[in-house]
Amino acid sequence: MRNLQKDNVEMRAVYASTMSELMAKNPLIIDLEADLMSSMSMDKVKKQYPDNVINCGIMEAHSIGLAAGMSIAGHIPFFHTFTAFASRRCFDQLFMSLDYQQNNVKVIASDAGITSAHNGGTHMSFEDMGIVRGLAHANVLEMTDAVMFRKILQQLAQLKGFYWVRTTRKQATKIYTDDETFTIGKAKVLQEGRDITLIANGIMVAEALLAADILAEKYQISATVIDMFTLKPIDAETIIKYAQQTGKVITCENHSIENGLGSAVAEVLVESIPVPMRRVGIKQRYGQVGTVDFLQKEYELTAEDIVKQALTFF
Repeated sequence: MRNLQKDNVEMRAVYASTMSELMAKNPLIIDLEADLMSSMSMDKVKKQYPDNVINCGIMEAHSIGLAAGMSIAGHIPFFHTFTAFASRRCFDQLFMSLDYQQNNVKVIASDAGITSAHNGGTHMSFEDMGIVRGLAHANVLEMTDAVMFRKILQQLAQLKGFYWVRTTRKQATKIYTDDETFTIGKAKVLQEGRDITLIANGIMVAEALLAADILAEKYQISATVIDMFTLKPIDAETIIKYAQQTGKVITCENHSIENGLGSAVAEVLVESIPVPMRRVGIKQRYGQVGTVDFLQKEYELTAEDIVKQALTFF
C-alpha cells in the first residue's frame, strides 16, 4: 500500500504565492475577491500589489461583470470565491458576461464539494461542475494537488478564454513531483492496469490510487488509474483507449454523479465503446457540517467505496 501524504503547503497559499509572482511579471493581472481575502490568503498579496487585488465585497454576480469589463479593457482578471457562489449564485453572469461574450476571465472556485467541511450544506456544492460544463466555451478543471495548481495558474496567465477552476483551499494529498507537466484537456495516466480503469479527479485521485493498491494486494485485480483533471474539454481519446484495454470503468468524484465526471465519461463511452461502468460520487444528497474524513465516509467517497464498486464486476 503506497504511503500518500498531505502537501506541506495549503492550496490557498499556492494561489496567493503564484498570483504574487504573476503580478510581479505582468501588471495587467488582477485578482478579484468576493469578501474572501483571508480565505485565499490574498490579503497579504494586496499589501504587495494594492492596485492588482480588489475586494468586491459579497457581490459575486457584480464581480463577474467587473471581471468581464476588465477583460474587455485589456486586463487579465482572475476571480475567486467559494465553489457554491462561483456557480449557483452567479450562473447568469457566467453565461452572459463571460461565456457568451467569450471574455478572458479565470474563475477560481474554492472549497470544492465536501472540503467545505464546517461551512456546511449551504456552502457545499455538489452540482457546480455540471452547471458550468454546459456552457459552450467554458473550460472546466479540478485541481489535484499543489504542484498541479501552481503550474495550471501559470498557464492560465498566458491562455485566453473562460476557464473555471475547482480546488480545495487547504492541504491536498501530494500526487505529483515538482518536475511534472500538465496539458489542459489531456488526462494524466498515473498507473496502467489490465482489469479495470479508475477515472478520478480532485481529492478522489488519491482515493483511486489507494483503491488500486487494495485491489492488487487483496484481490489480484490490476487497475489503471487516470487523473481526469480537465472535465471540459474531456480527454475522450484516453477514456476510449483504457476502456478498450480493461473493459470496465469506474468514475470517482467529489461531486454529484449526475452531470459531473461520471456523466461526462458515460457520454464518451456510450458514443464510442459502451462498457460496464460504475459511478462513485454524491448520490441525491446535500451537504452537512463535518470533518472531511467524516464526510468522505458519510458520502461513500473513500478508497474502500471504490473497491466495493470494483468488486461488483468480478
